[in-house]
Order: sequence, then structure tokens, then C-alpha cells
Amino acid sequence: MKSCWIVTRDHEAVLEYRDVPVPDPRPGELVLRVQASALNRGEIVVGGAVHGGPEKIGGNEASGVVHAVGEGVAGWKVGDRVFGRCRGGFAEYAVMDAAQAMPMPSRLGWQQAAAIPISYITAYEMLYPPWGSLAPGEWLLVTGVSAGAGVASVQLAKLLGARTIGTSGSQAKLDRIVPLGLDVAIATRGADFAARVMEATGGHGADVAVNLVGGTQFAECIRCLARKGRLCVVGYVDGSLRAEIDLGAVHAKRLQVYGISNAQLPASEKAAAAAGFARDVLPAFVDGRLDPVVDRVFGFDRIPEAKACMDSSAMVGKIVVTLEG
Repeated sequence: MKSCWIVTRDHEAVLEYRDVPVPDPRPGELVLRVQASALNRGEIVVGGAVHGGPEKIGGNEASGVVHAVGEGVAGWKVGDRVFGRCRGGFAEYAVMDAAQAMPMPSRLGWQQAAAIPISYITAYEMLYPPWGSLAPGEWLLVTGVSAGAGVASVQLAKLLGARTIGTSGSQAKLDRIVPLGLDVAIATRGADFAARVMEATGGHGADVAVNLVGGTQFAECIRCLARKGRLCVVGYVDGSLRAEIDLGAVHAKRLQVYGISNAQLPASEKAAAAAGFARDVLPAFVDGRLDPVVDRVFGFDRIPEAKACMDSSAMVGKIVVTLEG
């Protein structure tokens, strides 16, 4: 089968096309015929890091048709239409833990479904219990809001009945997110938004802040938080893994700081997150309350162009790779 590999060379991610055998499912796994996959910055851009080794078939999510079912798998059969987090979505066939598979909503196409798993499950873990526990009427702040997880966070916040603030260096990107539920748009690339957050919230501050930028904006996010505020660390596109922390503010305001990452997440916790998402959020995709945001779609032979697009941060939402046909 045709596949596209991510190879780390000199601390950068390089893409290579290879012809490899179709995988066989192990116990508890599905193999699906991939129809679409999507790009994720943490996999192919940030530091060129490849989790689990120096090279792998790219693609951490996919939509497709079940091709083979591993031993012990119940509830799925060959021919079922599914989507979810997977291994090797940049290929004609990919392996998916059965616990990650979700049924395709009939109202969505392959490309839309492929745009959901990583960003929206990440946003789910950031905002829903036991972590963010964002409540109706609370304020959510998202720095770097145009990223896939940022857009998903805005949408899930509105689903929860919360109010939203987002930052981006591009006013044009912010203008595209406002119709999705962004209440307050702050055009900035710097760590200079705390005063505007406080003004927008009437001095209350953000109940939950999602930092998709990195260490350069960590301290400013702390300054934005309300009493009992929660700060989620998710990305570091600025390359900064060090940050100043105001222990006095953390102490006095009873703040919480937590991280959301799949890098070292055991299978049991991944399964729990997928099950919770399927229970709490998937129905909104089924009935039309939510639509995944796809910025643009590239054919399988144009994945390097798709990566270049992500490198340049030109997108709002997700960049999708299609294998349809």
C-alpha cells in the first residue's frame, strides 16, 4: 500500500512516501481502509518531534471503512463506517484501537469526520470534567485560537453555554472564528492581552485559559485568570518550554495549572477520553449542533504542500488529507 512517513532528521520532520504491506490487526484492533486523515502540529511541526521513535507513518486520525477486525473486538464488523484516533492515517490502510473507533455521523462526509478526533477530543479533555470543568456562563480564554484545538475549544465552550475570548496575530482569522462562537476577539501576537481580558469580563477574568502558544504567554495567561481559574497548557508553537510563574497569584487565587497531551497517555486513559467524547459531544455532530471546521483539503500526493501550509500557520481549523477514490 502507499504511505507517507514522518522522519526526524536534524531535529526537523521530513516526509517520505513509501510502499509498505497492508497491516494486520492485533487483538483489540481494527484495520480500516482510509478515506481521509488530517494534519496535527504536534506530530509534524513542533521541533520535528516524532513520538515513539525516529520515524513512523504519519497521521494520528482518520475516517474510513473497516477492512479487518482483530481478535476479541466486539461491536464492529467489516464494512462499518468509522472515524477516530489511529496509527498511520497517511496511508491506504491504518490501524485503530477498537476503543478509539466511533460511528460516522451520516450527515458528515469523510473529510469532515477526519477533522474531528484529535482536535475535538483534545478540546473535550481541556474543558470538560475532571480538568477544565467549564460551566455555563463562565469565561474561556484561548491563545492562538485559530489552531484546530483552538477552534474546537470555542465551539465546545458555546455548546456548554460559556463565553469566549480568543487571541490571534491575524484579524482576518479572528473574523472567521466569530461566527463560530467567539465573543471577544483580540488581535495580538504578544503577551499583552490581560488588561483587555479583564475589561471584557468586567474585572472577573477568565475561568479557564487554554494556552496554545507556549511559554512566552504563560505568565500573561496567569494574569488573566479569575479566582479559582484553571490554566491548561497544550502547545508551544513559540518553542518556549520555560516560563515565569507567579506563585503568589496561584496561591492567593487558588489557581490550577494542568497539561493535556497524548504523548504518554496509556491506552486505558485514551479509551476513557474517547468514550466520554462519544457520550458528551458526538451527539452534537450527529444532530447538527456542531460542524467540524475544515480549512482546506489536499490530495494524498500533496501532503508536503499540506505540511508547508501548517508550517506557515495559514489555516483556521483543520488541514485534511483525502484518499477518497
